[in-house]
Amino acid sequence: MRYIDFSSWQGAITTIVGLAVFTLLGVGIRLLMMHSIQQRRERMNRQINERLKTLISAYRTLGGSFTGQLTVDPTHLRDLRAAGQSGSERSRRIRDAVEAALADILLLGTEEHCRLAGQAAADLAAGRPIHTAELVISLRSFIRTALDLVAIPEDVIVPLQGPARAQSSSRGKDDAEKSGNKQAGGGNAGAGMEMVLAPGGGHRDVDGTA
Repeated sequence: MRYIDFSSWQGAITTIVGLAVFTLLGVGIRLLMMHSIQQRRERMNRQINERLKTLISAYRTLGGSFTGQLTVDPTHLRDLRAAGQSGSERSRRIRDAVEAALADILLLGTEEHCRLAGQAAADLAAGRPIHTAELVISLRSFIRTALDLVAIPEDVIVPLQGPARAQSSSRGKDDAEKSGNKQAGGGNAGAGMEMVLAPGGGHRDVDGTA
């Protein structure tokens, strides 16, 4: 309080200016700290959202089916070629999708997720069929907790879940073939337009040569 001087107008102005500068510095430091905290919180939220998005995608891949074959065939395409066999294209697509999902879980999953995913990956590498139901249950529990959702009631019976059925690529091939045929037809039509009838019934190119 000894620096506050209102005995003269010069002292009053100096005191007011000093208080204003001190107040502005305090407000500036506080705003800077709040901005820094907000940026850190937004960055953490983005990381959490990306993590959840990846784990949800892995959950859908590993547990998107309740019926049919719920195990993953570990046979790789190179193994089939080496044995001279032709396996199911669908099972190979499922295997590739499951491998990618396991890799994402090993990167962003919890300790329990990593343990289950690591065991599943080791079984796949060793050529043993795997079940993903236990890993799917762990993922489902974690995701619901992270989203502040209540647990699934105990009286709800959830069947065992397995890998989602891979979508067939035949439709994409058909669309590509149709597109190619249209382009080929357009090219033929363009080539036909380059010829015009010359006087006397002969054909003449656009550039004037007979």
